Amino acid sequence: MNFSMLLFVLTVVTGVMWVVNKFKWQKARRKAAQAAVSQFESDNREAINRGERTVIDARNALYRDLTREPWWIDYTAGLFPVIVFVFALRSFLFEPFRIPSGSMLPTLYIGDFILVNKYEYGLRLPIVHTKITEGRTPERGDVIVFRYPVDPSVDYIKRVVGVPGDTIKYVNKTIFVNGKPMQQKHLGDWVDPFTHVTLSQREETLGDVKHMIAVDERVGSGLRGMPYPRVAGGCTYYDNGFVCKVPEGQYFVLGDNRDNSEDSRYWGFVPEENLVGRAFFIWANFSDLSRIGSFE
Repeated sequence: MNFSMLLFVLTVVTGVMWVVNKFKWQKARRKAAQAAVSQFESDNREAINRGERTVIDARNALYRDLTREPWWIDYTAGLFPVIVFVFALRSFLFEPFRIPSGSMLPTLYIGDFILVNKYEYGLRLPIVHTKITEGRTPERGDVIVFRYPVDPSVDYIKRVVGVPGDTIKYVNKTIFVNGKPMQQKHLGDWVDPFTHVTLSQREETLGDVKHMIAVDERVGSGLRGMPYPRVAGGCTYYDNGFVCKVPEGQYFVLGDNRDNSEDSRYWGFVPEENLVGRAFFIWANFSDLSRIGSFE
């Protein structure tokens, strides 16, 4: 069971307990408490009329004890407001993710905790992923989180390079979109902090987005392995690169760590229905707090 499903189940269970407690058990406790207090007042009417403090305090304590919610209500119905708030926030507004690999270096580091905008591409119902509102479509340069087409139970993060209808060509480490090369500026050597391999750092422009990529100049532009069978027909591969035609309703994505990323080159396109949201902010990295902030 993934976390979304677990949170949904907790929301339903605590919600049912909250409703039953609110409209049944709570009323029953108050009715029983009122009956017990009435009997207490009848037995101690003279003392209460004299205003004896100890007797009055005992009566009030009796009512509090009998109306106090049991511990199991506190840990179910009592948690419902918090759980439903987290569920709504995570399902429809912002969801946190942790970066598990170096495929998006140098933009995102292993251990970065990021926030993903869940409503920008249209709201979707949790669990079933049915789209209920229209949003904008992903653009070239967006960093997106999506359900991995090969195994939708796994979330991936990559950068959008091709949108529906685009022809993407990759030759000698350069991306061509519909025949136009995407500008790159060499910034010098950069050492991968996790593998300690020296790579070439470049500034790449995709649409209106300028972002950093890392390129391993020791290897060619061709695939470092075989593509999945599901890619057949969508891409043509060469020794120094490939050409892919992006189908309608799908997206072509690459990692910024260009030669160390398993992405659309290998397993194909991302269907629109697999979109989770746009990543936009690093909210924590416990190894390096200076990384907190927005990114392109």
